[in-house]
Amino acid sequence: MLTELLTALGITAKHLVSKSITVRYPEERREIFPRVRWRHELMRHENGLERCIGCSLCEAACPAHCIRVVAEENTDEHRFSPGERYAKEYEINMIRCIFCGMCQEACPVEAIVLREEFELSDYEKESFIYTKERLLVTPQA
Repeated sequence: MLTELLTALGITAKHLVSKSITVRYPEERREIFPRVRWRHELMRHENGLERCIGCSLCEAACPAHCIRVVAEENTDEHRFSPGERYAKEYEINMIRCIFCGMCQEACPVEAIVLREEFELSDYEKESFIYTKERLLVTPQA
């Protein structure tokens, strides 16, 4: 019992004299691991059309059931995606999301992508429901 106590005191003493690692966030940022998955984004084609074709495979693949897709048919007058259908409504409940990346893996047209942005906190519960308008990204020129 005495040896365990001395071992524990030795570990505590070692941590008392060791230099602590402090990051002055947000001025300094820690390096993010290469495979990190955080903020969801819905991508567009270069011509501005949405990549999402409303197939709902991301909704089916999500283990947390946090994605909701309502598909609608494209018409010649109102074309939103190159396919026959498009996602009229696309919502992600970020409170339920476990950031597994299954939605990104399931998407056949690479419409949903998880990016490195990790500052997702907010004060209102309603702001954690990411709508299609919030998720859509304008194409880079």
